[in-house]
Amino acid sequence: MTAENSATHRTAIAVASPADGPAQAGSGTAADADAGPGVAAQAPAGGSGTLLAMFGVVAFSLTFPSTAWGLESFGPWSLVSLRSLLAAAVAGGVLAGRVPVPARRHWGGLAVVAGGVVVGFPLLTTLALRTTTTSHAAVVVGLLPLTTAVFSSLRTGSRPPRAFWAAAVAGAAVVIAFTVQQSGGALSAGDLYLFGALLVCAAGYTEGGRLARVMPGWQVIGWALILALPAAVAGAAIALPFEPVRLTAHGVAGLVWVAVGSTFVGLYVWYRGMAEIGVARASQLQLAQPLLTLAWSALLLGEEIPTAAPVASVAVLVCIAVTQRAGVEAARRS
Repeated sequence: MTAENSATHRTAIAVASPADGPAQAGSGTAADADAGPGVAAQAPAGGSGTLLAMFGVVAFSLTFPSTAWGLESFGPWSLVSLRSLLAAAVAGGVLAGRVPVPARRHWGGLAVVAGGVVVGFPLLTTLALRTTTTSHAAVVVGLLPLTTAVFSSLRTGSRPPRAFWAAAVAGAAVVIAFTVQQSGGALSAGDLYLFGALLVCAAGYTEGGRLARVMPGWQVIGWALILALPAAVAGAAIALPFEPVRLTAHGVAGLVWVAVGSTFVGLYVWYRGMAEIGVARASQLQLAQPLLTLAWSALLLGEEIPTAAPVASVAVLVCIAVTQRAGVEAARRS
């Protein structure tokens, strides 16, 4: 066991409803939560956490195609604001009367989640998709697993093994090479938006994964959405009068999915999976996301997939197997 895990046991905070049961309230001790859900300080590496995280990845893989659909009906600022509003309405309905307000010490972390995955990532990626294809954006965001692993290591003090970092860096190198090749050696404005999105999203994932060790994942994203609600209301009130709305079936479907599927349901299972297998290890499952998004882009948007994109995506899939094996071995040794 690590030094962090050898700390005196403390009771988890009372934020889960009785119906959630102790398993949902946190899969580890409060000491584990303080140490952070890294590879070496985590709950048992069971298959359920991996399946939950993978379900989240599937939900996220539809985000870019759904955003492209949403942009058929809404401007970028309107789409992001309405996305947050709709997701917050769902979260409010689920939270209302079921759970107490989280302890004051957790609101800082919830603010990071709100700023990263509720506001920052959706806004920056939506702006990027005005000038770049979903397939290109998907492969660039393939850097997110490495970025999240780095944030997790810095935030929680976890120390994944060398094999994990080697595979994660290799996957990131493939993504960077693809990006440079597709952009002709120069970064576009869309790429800059995407790189900014990586940073804020990684911070939100790391903090959300830490909080999911002491409260259910649906409460983490639910309270983050409630916290971001004033900004969403203000954004919608300002953007809608200036950005024309042209309702289409695609536009409405895209809005509903990014709000309910990606933002609420996807993040719920994602954070719960992170709580079980650790932030760093779960993050590497997202290396599969570019390949899935490429498939959705071809099926739903009719985009022509660059020849190098599938090759790059398959290469990072190989890296997933290495990072997951390294994570399992580290968990066994701990």
